[in-house]
Amino acid sequence: MGFERRRRASSVLNLTPLIDIVFLLLVFFMLTSHFIEDQAIDVDLPKAKNGNEAIEREYVEVVVNSNGELLVDGKEVQLEHLEETLRGALHAPETRFVRLRGDHEARLGLAVSVIDAARAAGAESLDILTRQP
Repeated sequence: MGFERRRRASSVLNLTPLIDIVFLLLVFFMLTSHFIEDQAIDVDLPKAKNGNEAIEREYVEVVVNSNGELLVDGKEVQLEHLEETLRGALHAPETRFVRLRGDHEARLGLAVSVIDAARAAGAESLDILTRQP
């Protein structure tokens, strides 16, 4: 009796669906992640040995640079208009916190004025950013 042998085709693993899934995952993670961008304003933060990690939450950022310029969320503001600008920025839902980034060369009086304006505008908390020595 003559039996015919079946010839088996060589089995090759098709990687196309796997590559599709990897690219879909890559696109998903790229679209859902957010990238933290450091502001382009050159601020040399003061050093502090004892500090806490900043809690990530919605906040209004006030920057005081070494020239005495004030910036609220990247927009330059005069000291006279700081309180009303902060009041408007803190009016947004979920935004009740102020974060102060001050250059170590900035005047202390200006930082105190920012703290006063933040309290008057209704901020629940004010964080002062520093860096590790």
